[in-house]
Amino acid sequence: MAHTLIADVIREETLLIGGEWVPGNGGEIEVENPATEETIGVAYKASADDAEAGILAAQAAFPRWAATPVGERVALLRRLGAVIRDRADRFAEIIHREQGSPPALARKLHVDVPLAVIDQTADALDSFEFTRQIGHSLVVREPVGVVAAITPWNLPLHQVVVKVVPSLAAGATVVHKPAELTPLTAFELARAISDAGFPPGTFNLVPGSGKDIGSLLTRHAAVDHVSFTGSTPVGAQVAAAAAQTIKKVTLELGGKSASVILADVDDELLTKAVKVTVANCYLNAGQTCTALSRLIVPADRLSEVEQVAIAAASKYAPGERLGPLISATHRMKVLEYTEGARSTGGRRIDTFDQSALPDRGYYARPAVFSDVDPKSDLAQDEIFGPVLSILAADDDQHAIDLANDSMFGLGGAVWALSEQSALQTARQIRTGQIDINGAAFNARAPFGGYKRSGLGREIGDFGIEDVLEIKSVQR
Repeated sequence: MAHTLIADVIREETLLIGGEWVPGNGGEIEVENPATEETIGVAYKASADDAEAGILAAQAAFPRWAATPVGERVALLRRLGAVIRDRADRFAEIIHREQGSPPALARKLHVDVPLAVIDQTADALDSFEFTRQIGHSLVVREPVGVVAAITPWNLPLHQVVVKVVPSLAAGATVVHKPAELTPLTAFELARAISDAGFPPGTFNLVPGSGKDIGSLLTRHAAVDHVSFTGSTPVGAQVAAAAAQTIKKVTLELGGKSASVILADVDDELLTKAVKVTVANCYLNAGQTCTALSRLIVPADRLSEVEQVAIAAASKYAPGERLGPLISATHRMKVLEYTEGARSTGGRRIDTFDQSALPDRGYYARPAVFSDVDPKSDLAQDEIFGPVLSILAADDDQHAIDLANDSMFGLGGAVWALSEQSALQTARQIRTGQIDINGAAFNARAPFGGYKRSGLGREIGDFGIEDVLEIKSVQR
């Protein structure tokens, strides 16, 4: 993909509020390319008054949008998908520059996956049952009202789409606050939503800090539902703030997902399992909440697993297959686990040459630790970087116990020759989604977590249902 689609510095000086592009009054955000450490964009933030205007615009637009026939909403969602497809290279280029993802990944992961989510949400809406008869009661599902979507920097299009698109599908209206580190993609999406023909006020963009704009959205009486993706500690603060006005919340938080290899695997499946786990762990430089960052293996095959893992990890050269971490601050946090005090609890086995790191950019060499103590920071903390921890299990039950020994429960994987054993194991691991033998992501299946990984579900039918209220009408 050629990198000539966009001017050197992108300037976004206006916000989308009530269908109009209006000046932002909250000051500037300088956007840095984490691969080059250069400023590649400037975006204007919303002031408190701007955010208030966005909320009130969404509130005013809600009755009309909620009453819009489902067929019209389906058509608008499909039009939005078409607009984004037409601009896919531009979206990928912006994401490559502001988030640092290598060009091919910026297109395949960051653009094509959310496009699939849009398509699947439109299909789900087309067949969604908003009413159900139970005895003499008509049970009606109605849109919740105004949804505040607060999104992170690691997947700056996908994490917006999985909140905004189901909300609009349900008939709710949206106020969106993107991450300060990656606001440029959000402006591009706002233009696509506007150009697709969504009515004024159904979607409003108010960038800014979590402390100022995020807090205002979370506490505002006219916001009916808060959908937040981010860290577990901040998610707890969001839930507490939303509780003051008894808002519904959707929280997609941290993860420490386990990839569990059962004892019956043969050499071929073991090799595949390790390679796929390494690839998943290092995807997006390890900056994904579902990263398979714990590899749990039969103890008597640990040496074999280590050899495959080292070989697989060596192919992830920073700057090529492995993009940068998002910032200097985040890189320092990751290095605490790989180079500092928190690396205790495991034996480092990777062989990547530190001198081979690019001269500029917030890169970290991929790390593999083996014989990891299940109670150590390496095994328990969400590092959010390219760090794989290998844990040895005495038997399959011990592997399940290790997988469940986490405060998180977002993703996971099971590898086994016996489909029955794999399914039984998957059922025993307490996590919101789990793949068997490398099964692909399903853009219509529900996404969300157990335990401290969150509340609620996103994507497809379940994403729509998450932003609906339920009413019983007796007759």
